[in-house]
Amino acid sequence: MEVHNVDLTISAVAEKQYPNTQFPEIAFVGRSNVGKSSLTNVLINRRKFARTSSQPGKTQTLNFYNIDDKLYFVDVPGYGYAKVSKASRQKWGQMIETYLTKRPQLRGVIALVDGRHAPTADDVSMHEWLAYYGIETLTVATKMDKISKSKWNKQEALIKKTLNISADELVLFSALTKTGKNDVWQWIEGRMGNGF
Repeated sequence: MEVHNVDLTISAVAEKQYPNTQFPEIAFVGRSNVGKSSLTNVLINRRKFARTSSQPGKTQTLNFYNIDDKLYFVDVPGYGYAKVSKASRQKWGQMIETYLTKRPQLRGVIALVDGRHAPTADDVSMHEWLAYYGIETLTVATKMDKISKSKWNKQEALIKKTLNISADELVLFSALTKTGKNDVWQWIEGRMGNGF
């Protein structure tokens, strides 16, 4: 999909702040610093629209990005970052759970994992949680340019086995080379239904 206009509509912390539209929504989840902002920027053809940060735990709100008045990308706070207080983590957890389980406009979740390593216990928990609630999920393994191409098959097999997912539920991605971009868009467009 060719994206023309992108707008950060709101950074929400409560249900009453969510955009009052019927646009379909795709949420992005993953550990802190896994590359959610980098993936978003590649998908929307912007270099620095979604803020990337070297400081984990920076995103503490649900950020709703309006894409061409057709859909929203929703950037969800990263999980698994120890320096954030337990109270903050619980508050985020509640906010994220409310959004993911109660938002009728949500069409699917893109779950990011670091392609260089085996998925963490937090990654596995998130996948199990999404599966439990029956939320359609695409796993995107990020930072693939940081490992040699000869190791991709091995990493792909490791990720699929650890998360118990099939090949068509996984996309290998690089923000640098844009590998995987079209596959991710294809999955998103498949969730949008007619009229998109």
